Amino acid sequence: MTLSVTFVILATVFTVCLIASNIFVPRTWKVWSLPLQLTGGVVIFPVSYIVNDVLTEVYGYKKAHLVIWIALALSAFVALMSQLVTMLPAPMYPENQAIADSFNSLFRLVPRTTVASLLAFVVGSTLNALVMSKMKVATKGKGFCLRAIASSLVGEFMDSLVFFPIVFIGTMPFIGVVTIMLTQVVVKTLYELLILPVTSRVVKKVKEIEGIDTYDMNISYNPFKLF
Repeated sequence: MTLSVTFVILATVFTVCLIASNIFVPRTWKVWSLPLQLTGGVVIFPVSYIVNDVLTEVYGYKKAHLVIWIALALSAFVALMSQLVTMLPAPMYPENQAIADSFNSLFRLVPRTTVASLLAFVVGSTLNALVMSKMKVATKGKGFCLRAIASSLVGEFMDSLVFFPIVFIGTMPFIGVVTIMLTQVVVKTLYELLILPVTSRVVKKVKEIEGIDTYDMNISYNPFKLF
């Protein structure tokens, strides 16, 4: 399997977005004067779905799904390493203890968010790529914007449906979990709508650079089949 520089760059961006969003999730924030709450992950997580759309549109489902599994594996590695760091002995100087405590309180939540992310991302990103792939074949490559929105709506809804109950049940009221889940889906979709013109240009440019436009004909959509 030959991987181009452009593909590697997109895969790297995708992976960084996933790892960063897992770290940002515990930081919740109120949406200005509205009675709504979001997580810090909403700042960067939608970018991963945009990159997923580009990967699927240009390179096809198989390569997009390979990137998803690579990102999940590296996310799990970061979660494991963060736990090892929180278990290290106390700092030599007492004045550094407050920093250590803050660090530990944040990164002790990372395994929980990573487990939730592993489950949610397999479901959400797989469905996002699958819908994008099947719609492209059905429409003979037309209507990229519609395909991008439809696939992201399906993927982000299923991702949130799995992710937020695992992360926040027990830490906030049930209605709060439902509210934050639905709010995230709406905000992420609006995010994608706003940046859709940029996404379309990126897709067009990547197709020109790579000289390919993949159609997934007669392939297996088994999410556990990497090669």
